[in-house]
Amino acid sequence: MTRPPTAAQRRVIDAADPVTGRLRGTEAQLAALVKRGLAFRHPRPPHDHFLTPAGHRTRESPEPPAAAEPEPAPAHGFAARVGGEERADDGPARAREVHSAWQGLLELRRMTNPDGATDRPCGWERTHLVRAAALALEAAGHPPEGPQGPGYRVRATVQPEAVAVYAPDGEGLRACAGTLEGAGWQTGEYTEPRTRRRYLLASPRRV
Repeated sequence: MTRPPTAAQRRVIDAADPVTGRLRGTEAQLAALVKRGLAFRHPRPPHDHFLTPAGHRTRESPEPPAAAEPEPAPAHGFAARVGGEERADDGPARAREVHSAWQGLLELRRMTNPDGATDRPCGWERTHLVRAAALALEAAGHPPEGPQGPGYRVRATVQPEAVAVYAPDGEGLRACAGTLEGAGWQTGEYTEPRTRRRYLLASPRRV
């Protein structure tokens, strides 16, 4: 069984950028994470280090209790709105956060897609489907469902690599479809048999 990361390594992993997985730490810490397969060093300057898919899974898994050392404070990172949040802070600060997160995701696509393409989703998005689709929608200016009123809602499905996207009406659904397709997703419109509500089934495009 692979040994879990040390407390110091875990703090580096927890502090990684929530979207790009960019790491900050000492050379020794970063080298140790690379050796464990939890991080990789980007081949192009400035040769930053990023979490691998295994590193992302480690960050999202519960941290085992440590008897000899107090638990580090949880990392508070950016979270795209999936719709249905009870509270939502709007304003210039949120707009800047969303813009920065989207630009970071495009950079992650450039760095991790084999051909450097930014017009289709990368591996991180395929393992964070709901968050990735919600970020694409929020970054394009679609309002999420919440205290301010109706809007989009993104939810997981039983289908592999697919999320369900709901909107208040057909026009909103078509607008969401256009945004997701422009962001490298493929969409199809369906009807729920029981409620007759229309929704999008969206999945990341591979080519």
